[in-house]
Amino acid sequence: MRAALLAGLIASLCATSLAPAHASDVACAGSADSPAPSAAVPPSLSAASSPAQLIVEAQRGRYDVPRVELAARLAIAGFTASNEYARLRDNAARELAGRPDGAGAVNADELRLADAAIDREIEILNGKAPLPSFAELARSPGRPQIAELTIVYINPLGDPAKAHPWKNIIVHQTEGSPGSARGEAEAQFANPTKRGVTIWVETDGTVYWSVAENLVPTHGEGGDRNDNKYIDNSTTYHQVMKWNSIGVEFAGNFPDVRKPVTAAQTRAMLLLAPFLQERYGIPPQNIYAHNWIDYKDARYCEGCELATVIRKLGYCPSGVAR
Repeated sequence: MRAALLAGLIASLCATSLAPAHASDVACAGSADSPAPSAAVPPSLSAASSPAQLIVEAQRGRYDVPRVELAARLAIAGFTASNEYARLRDNAARELAGRPDGAGAVNADELRLADAAIDREIEILNGKAPLPSFAELARSPGRPQIAELTIVYINPLGDPAKAHPWKNIIVHQTEGSPGSARGEAEAQFANPTKRGVTIWVETDGTVYWSVAENLVPTHGEGGDRNDNKYIDNSTTYHQVMKWNSIGVEFAGNFPDVRKPVTAAQTRAMLLLAPFLQERYGIPPQNIYAHNWIDYKDARYCEGCELATVIRKLGYCPSGVAR
């Protein structure tokens, strides 16, 4: 029901006029209790003759599967004594700590948290516990999966209380060719603080989370637009900057920078934005296009179409006054 309502809301927004949405025009039309993307329903359990076969089946048709889920599936199938389970248990512990597979040694506390998470996932997969709510999902560590959104965590998420204190979202578009988002995200992962962003979105709507959420890539450095060309800059001038703004980059407008984002990218951001807002407590008026806060290119307004439609969604995270 919630997914159907969200789909209808997204469809109506995609068809509306996209005149710039000023902060004073933004109202919190939604909340954690309103239509929002919920947890993705895990695929059904199936029998497998070996741990490796079970892992392959669980991953089929999915871009990224939480290691907690894979470990739980092995446990249900009776493969807890296998090398594959031991490896996935360790990587589940890393996942929940916000580290990629194989990154660093795993300590006893991390393994204890992983075991508890695996036990909860076993109950969910067996139908003995409900799927997490959207708000719970948005604040989860690891690789939270959102229904109808394809998201790949090159770097998993940790405890949101330990994340950088993000206050804003800045929407960017890059002069990259279609198909370049994953490569750009992997390059960002290799050099987290280089010029770039935390999240990259491909033309097919696939989202790549590139770096740990406590790191600050270099984007929107100037925050130096003060001409009120697109919005009132009095509250953004030298205020909305890389230090307090998580960046989302949309690839694919090469060679014509005026080429709009794809319908799949728009839909992806309408699902991703409430997730980011809920995770970090960001109200809709704190979503900005690059060109609203920092001059870049006279040929087009970078990020303006997406930022406008996200503001019009009006999602208000729980705990933020409406």
